[in-house]
Amino acid sequence: MANSLVIYFSRSGENYFGGELKNIEKGNTEVIAEYIKDLDGADLFKVEPANEYPADYMKCIDVAKKEQQDDARPEIKETLSDINDYEVIYIGFPNWWGTLPMPMWTQLEQLDFTGKVVKPFVTHEGSGFGSSQRDLAKLCDGAEIKKGLSIPGANVYDAKDSVAHWVDE
Repeated sequence: MANSLVIYFSRSGENYFGGELKNIEKGNTEVIAEYIKDLDGADLFKVEPANEYPADYMKCIDVAKKEQQDDARPEIKETLSDINDYEVIYIGFPNWWGTLPMPMWTQLEQLDFTGKVVKPFVTHEGSGFGSSQRDLAKLCDGAEIKKGLSIPGANVYDAKDSVAHWVDE
């Protein structure tokens, strides 16, 4: 078993990508999660909502905004219940309305981060981490939260060197 774990949320399909809507086969955050797996040997855990988001990007962001306004905790397909075997937890997500997508809240609130090292990463189209670092401090109570990595979604396929540098920090 690896000493590190990547917990991430990613969405493929129609996405805002490089200033326009495009269909992408693999979500931007998943690309970065796979780089981390390659570089660090980390295990991967993908947080997936039980009810998929609409394929249409504009409808998806409307649902995401309503979830956030309602402080919802959407049901997820599979729940990770224990991270005791890991020292380093990478947490990755797209910036949705200034923070983590609500399925990540559903997952992260169920875990004990005491004594863990958390390394957050975010994909975005100009908004960086937003308020997610403050939110992660609450969600990952007891963890040492390291400097995060912020990558524009349009740049993920050119970011492996940046990810390698960050993983090694």
